Amino acid sequence: MSASLSITSAVTDPALLDLPWHLPLELWPDDTIASLPKGISRHLVRFVHLGDVVVAVKETTEEMARREYDMLRTLQRLDIPCVEPAAVITGRVADDGEQLLPVLVTRHLRFSLPYRALYSQTLRPDTATRLVDALALLMVRLHIVGFFWGDVSLSNTLFRRDAGAFAAYLVDAETGQLYEGGLSNGQRENDLEIARVNIAGELLDLEAGGRLEEGIDPIETSNRIIESYRSLWKELTGWESFDRSERWRINERVERLNDLGFDIEELAITTDGDSTQVRIRPKVVDAGHHSRRLLRLTGIDAEENQARRLLNDLDAYAAQNHPGREGDEEVVAHEWLVRVFEPVIRAVPKDLRGKLEGPELFHQLLEHRWYRSQDEGRPIPLAEALSSYIDTVLRHRRDEATMIAPVTETLSLPVLDTSEIEIVEGDELPRGSWRDKV
Repeated sequence: MSASLSITSAVTDPALLDLPWHLPLELWPDDTIASLPKGISRHLVRFVHLGDVVVAVKETTEEMARREYDMLRTLQRLDIPCVEPAAVITGRVADDGEQLLPVLVTRHLRFSLPYRALYSQTLRPDTATRLVDALALLMVRLHIVGFFWGDVSLSNTLFRRDAGAFAAYLVDAETGQLYEGGLSNGQRENDLEIARVNIAGELLDLEAGGRLEEGIDPIETSNRIIESYRSLWKELTGWESFDRSERWRINERVERLNDLGFDIEELAITTDGDSTQVRIRPKVVDAGHHSRRLLRLTGIDAEENQARRLLNDLDAYAAQNHPGREGDEEVVAHEWLVRVFEPVIRAVPKDLRGKLEGPELFHQLLEHRWYRSQDEGRPIPLAEALSSYIDTVLRHRRDEATMIAPVTETLSLPVLDTSEIEIVEGDELPRGSWRDKV
């Protein structure tokens, strides 16, 4: 290793020093490379084992690496879903003295998949729509904080399953710019047009390769991002006018925003002189309403839709077992955690725990239980549903913790310890609520 090697990192992992920085990235040995699916990139990118974790290493220029590293750190402070920057490595020199490109190192986002990996599986036609909707929400969150992306695409995004939907994470920020005064309408429209054109091209490429389900129109699907984005943007930032006698609509607006996963930090309400009209607009909004409530009550860190589903189960548990104890929310939440959620996760065989994150697994278990109850016309105990879910669903899934390879062999299922699982009757999903499945 050359003495000129320089590592810039908030918290330096000593294992970084053990990687073969004296070799061009394309020549790194196989025993350092993690076989993970990756999207299309203009730069050479490799997934690399770093101790017990996996990182993405991208060769680029020093200026672009440092700029993207700083931008990703800033977006993290703003609570924007994005990959975590780990380090910038400069001063790389080959054994023959040749100067090698600097690299940006980011941590691999566990349980995430690029859109091409999602299309390598058997998916329903509406999956493309849900990916676009997730990307539209990410764009809204970025634009609210004043971030112009400049290269919006499915390839520059990672997706994590979120209770029947997807959550989108920004991967590539090298073209982005943060504006303290916010974005103009022209800048937002420019990002939208970039997204529309890039998504259409990506889906047409999949169609040409025979990897797009019948019934998906690439152009129509890409156009949806504009509709989805504008609907979200209007709900989150637009003025709403109503008669003063309809003040209940203020609470209705707040509830709609909460359902979208946003909190209200401040509301701007104006009256129109002596008239009876009231105009309301959320001044500052922040995403993660349900995620933060679940984290506060239980310590479970989940995506927004997962958090909403787990909170529904928690509320149902409270209503069934502790009616009238609304003031003891934290106590009931802890009881639900130790008597319902944690026993379910512990009962999953260790070799299958990399299949899905705990919150997603619990959501799918509740969904599986509801469908079985409907099919068999009887309440299904949670322990019985868990055994059935593991045997018929979970054991056949790919490992989304690292996605090293699809599971092809038959796995033997260990005997499950379901004695600790609390059986709570009445915890059923409303008909039709969770049918949007892949």
